[in-house]
Amino acid sequence: MSTPQRIACLSTEAVDILYRLGAQDHIAGISGYTVYPPEARHDKPKISGFTSMKLERIQAVQPDLVIGFSDLQKPLLTECEAAGLPTLLFDHRDIAGIHQMVRQLGSLVQRQQHAEALCLQLQQCQDEIAAAAQQLPRPPRVYFEEWDEPMICGIGWVSEIISLAGGEDVFADRSRAGFAKQRIVSADEVLQRRPELILGSWCGKRFVPDKVLARPGFAELGATLMEIKSADILAPGPTAIERGARQVQAALQAFFNKPSAETSSCKT
Repeated sequence: MSTPQRIACLSTEAVDILYRLGAQDHIAGISGYTVYPPEARHDKPKISGFTSMKLERIQAVQPDLVIGFSDLQKPLLTECEAAGLPTLLFDHRDIAGIHQMVRQLGSLVQRQQHAEALCLQLQQCQDEIAAAAQQLPRPPRVYFEEWDEPMICGIGWVSEIISLAGGEDVFADRSRAGFAKQRIVSADEVLQRRPELILGSWCGKRFVPDKVLARPGFAELGATLMEIKSADILAPGPTAIERGARQVQAALQAFFNKPSAETSSCKT
């Protein structure tokens, strides 16, 4: 593939990576859900949602490549392909996939050295978090809630981040599922696994600890509840490592320094 000059990014992590590689001039349009870097929301036209778009808005920015992520955006890319637009779909679900995406985009825009430098930076962050995890007294049992109705547990890279930071993801066995519906859990299942720390990251909306504690049996768990902003951990790009994993690390450290019944918010 020749170097694309006008990339339509339907997923926020692609925007973040291209900016970090110094390739922001290649971006023709972004998703309205883009958070990082903040300047992208001012610099670039918003051309789509996450699972919805109007083809004419994509075509208006005259892209020579449309980038999306996961099965949820595959129908959007299929529509773009039918209109004659080249597309690139990422579908990684782990930390290794984040590094691979960085390198692939770096190659695509002729920023290979920048991509390697970014991967090294991310690896150093991971190594620091892993070293700090060794200082924890033990791995606390962690339930990560990605959505509340229905209750959905954490995806693959989130589960890996919990482990990296020194926790035990109580639904690690579900995290590799390809579809969100396969990660739906019941309240009874959560209670049976008896998490000591509940991390709430409701995609696109504020986590409400009181709503969780109102569920039958949840207050009796005595778990610590903390929020991690969804924009910091639910997009599979560098931010999940540099912001999301750091917040999980802080939450695990705070767990051992606060009464287990205390409720707080983990933010940076």
